[in-house]
Amino acid sequence: MSTCVPTRAADSTRPRRIHPPHSPPPTPPRRFRIAGADLSASIAVFLIALPLSLGIALATGAPLQSGLVAAAVGGLVAARLGGSPLQVSGPAAGLTVVTAELIHRYGWRTTCAITVLAGVAQLGLGCLRVARTALAVSPAIVHGMLAGIGVTIAVAQLHIVVGGTPQSSVLDNLRALPAQLAHVHPGAVSMSALTLTLLFAWPRIPGRVGRVLRTVPAALVAVAGATLTASLTGLVLPKVDLPSWSSHALAGLPEGPVLGIAAAVLTVTLVCSVQSLLGAVAVDKLVARRPAQQTRVGRSDLNRELLGQGAANVVSGALGGLPVAGVAVRSSANVQAGAVSRNSTMLHGVFVVVAALLMVPILELIPLASLAALVMAVGIQMVSLHHIRTVTRHREVLVYVVTTLGVVCLGVLEGVVLGVSVAVAVALHRLARTRITHDERGGVHYVRVRGQLTFLAVPRLSRTLHLVPQGAHVVLELDGSFMDHAAYESLQDWQNAHVARGGTVELTGRTGTRIAEPAGPSHCRCRPWTPWRNHHCEPSAGPQPASADDRSGGAGPADGSEGPDGAAGSAGRDGRSGQSGHQLARGISAFQRNTAPLVRGELARLAREGQRPSQLFLTCADSRLVTSMITSSGPGDLFVVRNVGNLVPRPGEESGDDSVAAAIEYAVDVLHVRSITVCGHSGCGAMQALLNAEPGGAQTPLKRWLRHGLPSLERMAAKNRPWARIAGRAPADAVEQLCLTNVVQQLEHLRAHESVARALREGALELHGMYFHVGEAQAYLLVERDDGELFDHVGAAEDLRHPA
Repeated sequence: MSTCVPTRAADSTRPRRIHPPHSPPPTPPRRFRIAGADLSASIAVFLIALPLSLGIALATGAPLQSGLVAAAVGGLVAARLGGSPLQVSGPAAGLTVVTAELIHRYGWRTTCAITVLAGVAQLGLGCLRVARTALAVSPAIVHGMLAGIGVTIAVAQLHIVVGGTPQSSVLDNLRALPAQLAHVHPGAVSMSALTLTLLFAWPRIPGRVGRVLRTVPAALVAVAGATLTASLTGLVLPKVDLPSWSSHALAGLPEGPVLGIAAAVLTVTLVCSVQSLLGAVAVDKLVARRPAQQTRVGRSDLNRELLGQGAANVVSGALGGLPVAGVAVRSSANVQAGAVSRNSTMLHGVFVVVAALLMVPILELIPLASLAALVMAVGIQMVSLHHIRTVTRHREVLVYVVTTLGVVCLGVLEGVVLGVSVAVAVALHRLARTRITHDERGGVHYVRVRGQLTFLAVPRLSRTLHLVPQGAHVVLELDGSFMDHAAYESLQDWQNAHVARGGTVELTGRTGTRIAEPAGPSHCRCRPWTPWRNHHCEPSAGPQPASADDRSGGAGPADGSEGPDGAAGSAGRDGRSGQSGHQLARGISAFQRNTAPLVRGELARLAREGQRPSQLFLTCADSRLVTSMITSSGPGDLFVVRNVGNLVPRPGEESGDDSVAAAIEYAVDVLHVRSITVCGHSGCGAMQALLNAEPGGAQTPLKRWLRHGLPSLERMAAKNRPWARIAGRAPADAVEQLCLTNVVQQLEHLRAHESVARALREGALELHGMYFHVGEAQAYLLVERDDGELFDHVGAAEDLRHPA
């Protein structure tokens, strides 16, 4: 702070600024800056939003300006006030059916009023902080709702595609379709076909030219191509008609039955809120999968997002715009274009306003058939095969089908209510339906329980268990994820009584995994992962018989250390050898019992189709480096090459050892991998050996191999190359510095291989550097330098950072 006090001089009217001795200097005003990534992303989103907004307005039967109003308000209001920085809001295809029905029933001005009231309802829900509740809706209901809306859109727009006029309902459109197809308009069909061809072919243009062309959105190319063709050929077609903004209709007082208006407000609120909140969650997932960014994007605040969507609907409805919600197509384009803040979505709204005011003559050249074809394609894509496979896998296909048919035949709200009812009925059926069977094979009694074990199944379970004779060995297989208290007590009482009478009980899951077993003093209680955790079982005091579960090699120290007499205990090298073999056998047995049933289908598919890995992963042979764990990959994902020190010999220097070069050639030329990653790690023994190596001495195989790491030593010793920084700190020691430098050096060796160099020139391959800190369990990716060189040196401008 600063204060002004008058001086005692003659000029006492002039104040003098005095800074207290401990006050901070004045803070300079912050300058508003827009990142280049946000600017480019906003342009991409605008080019997608413009034709889609007009097409959705056309599909609803609303004034075409209303689509532009909703896009602008969604970009400016929802983006500024919402809680999802990168989600783009605007007129959504998921609201097309709802809005079209409201316009047909109540008229346009009342529909705008309903949009305002829905926005007020969203503001109330946001203030109550109930946004997370919307995520409790079953995905099968959401996917079914979107699929039903997509079918409705596609059938209605098909009439415009062939040159006709759609009816008010799906059933009417289906009944009128044969007559419409008998009187098609050739010009409309040709423009629609051209639009669809460009829309689907544009993203599939191959090669380097295709990568450049694909930066232009396919929707813009499709509509622009049809517009240009129609203008050049002089086709007479219905085209976009944007009346003067002075005659644009704004919201009026709602007119109609109170219950009908309330149901309409509830429907718009439900669809807008659920679609926007699920979209915000999806955007968070897209951002999390994006490569490391210089600017981190925070996770979505769902309650704030609901408030932002409510404010946007209030403004859009008041200004005569369509209802606003988060839009998946534009949001994914925004994320993929590299946007880093909400500035990108706000700029896209500004561009929509400019286009609505200055580009009216150009927009009025667009054929309506082209916009209808674009929206029809969006509707078809809303029926996602991926969603159908997902709900089928989770046994919710009935909920999906009922919701879809309900939306198509009855309406969105009615279809959602039907879907919720069926979902509740299915859940209750699964909870109450339990199958219990009993059979005997080889003297062993198998009791199988299929379904959830609740108090409703206790009488049947009790009758079945009492059929088992005393003293028998019983395998009780439980295939369910829930057991209530009554069932648990009944099962425990019977088990205790059966064991007391000399019987044995083994509880397993459906795949045979033992989930409970009798605890005996001679049995080791280790789990299958204990060797990985470096655990050793301690034998109990006193002599005990050898057990199949014992992991110790004998009565001596389990780690083979020396006893008090200075000699190795009975679990020395021979004991450890036996223990290792025993652990290997147990590991194989555990795999066959637990893991094999889960992966057998996937491995059978890979066996039929052959391997198709996406990348070559070259890393060290260190036993602590588990490639599948640190890359979250599975069978068929990685083509892995491991050697001491993750070294890549230069071409022509292998001296009879072509194994690494052969693997590189096979991966690039035969398997056509898309990327190669060289991964180093902390505490690498090979790098320690390089640092501690003394000249001369016997040339062992290890020394001869490590000579391929000498260029890394020279690179680290070069005075013109600064040392690396990892996550903002300097390397802990020279070994870690060499580990980092070695990754970059081996990438240079990799680029020297002919197959790699050729693939890089063709743009078919990417190279990545990676570093894994074992002690911190943290993986780091090498960041590209600003000058475009991928891997020149690991300097201050190329920190290794956490991936975003």
